Amino acid sequence: MHSFFIKPRAVSGDTVLLDIDESRHASKVLRLIPGDTVRLIDGQGHAFEGSILSCSPGETRVSIGESLPSHESPVRVTVYEGYPKADKLEFIAQKLTETGVSALIPLVMRYSVAKPKTGHEERLERISKEAVKQCGRSSFLWIHSPIPFDKALPLMKEHDLMLMPWENAHETTILTALREHPHARDVGILIGPEGGISPEEAEAAANAGAVPVTLGDRILRTETACVACAVLTLTFLEEQAEKSN
Repeated sequence: MHSFFIKPRAVSGDTVLLDIDESRHASKVLRLIPGDTVRLIDGQGHAFEGSILSCSPGETRVSIGESLPSHESPVRVTVYEGYPKADKLEFIAQKLTETGVSALIPLVMRYSVAKPKTGHEERLERISKEAVKQCGRSSFLWIHSPIPFDKALPLMKEHDLMLMPWENAHETTILTALREHPHARDVGILIGPEGGISPEEAEAAANAGAVPVTLGDRILRTETACVACAVLTLTFLEEQAEKSN
């Protein structure tokens, strides 16, 4: 079933008008016709079944049907990502959306090689929105503009559990930390950039409540570590949430 974004102000009664971009995609690319069934997403956790009433590049009208099941996680995960170089942040935004992460906060850290690009957030949001359609989510990944590492420390203190995968951590694995906090429902994960997390940053994060964890004997690329930690965290804690219901 093809998915389309809708805006509350575009709803009139039990029908909705798709915006010009979505209308063009429905008509020109997908060649939908009246009667075709589609999925409507509001980006805030709600999805509905819809039926095409009329479809043209300039205007597509859809009737709104029953609510569809939510595929959103009961666990909120925020990834604090050390600003990476090249197009890695785009890959990260796409994959975190697919895994079910709630928020992405890029950080300018000591070993960050690349500098934040002006206006890059808009492209990241477009990439994330396309990933929402593909993976069946109904909420957007919230993407913060890049901030200095020290500005994120107060935010890290607010989570039920704050994880810090770090190459100098050897005693506690990420799974051990998760098992010790099975009731955590708001988790932060700090991922270093290509150069890693500096000792000073690691100490500051630990003072803010971050638990240093190891992902094993192998050193992962920043984008790999990011996705691996998100999947492990969501999979484990979603299972715990289901058991507690």
